[in-house]
Amino acid sequence: MSDPQQTFASTSTWSELEAEKAFARASRARRRAALVARLRRARLCGLTVFDDTRRSASRSSRGVREIPLDAIKGTTEPNRAAQFDQDFRPSKLTRRRWQRVWLAFHRGATLPPISVVRFGDAYAIRDGHHRVSVAKALGAPSIPAIVAA
Repeated sequence: MSDPQQTFASTSTWSELEAEKAFARASRARRRAALVARLRRARLCGLTVFDDTRRSASRSSRGVREIPLDAIKGTTEPNRAAQFDQDFRPSKLTRRRWQRVWLAFHRGATLPPISVVRFGDAYAIRDGHHRVSVAKALGAPSIPAIVAA
């Protein structure tokens, strides 16, 4: 009979290797996009930073609902803007956290909804940058979010 500890260890190691491969793919795609932008003399930068202080004083929440990932266009956190490009592809600085979120997705863990603010037809993310990045890398069309009015 196989030892349950050994089976868990091999599954865990496989999952960690898969997380590393997934991060490498996403990070490579970011570097490729940056190279193409340089060759086209276009400016490729991080996430657009939305000014959350210009929002109305009411911060009411509309509860948790699914929002399309393509509608998330930026962040309200200036310190996160450089960690992801406009398509939420991660920088090397985010490796460990990104991989932990990827592993949680694959293990079926229930992750909290992201927090976003609506700006017209788009959303700016307050919390959940890594969850959005991993969801996009996995090809998810939408993500649960708490939308601030």
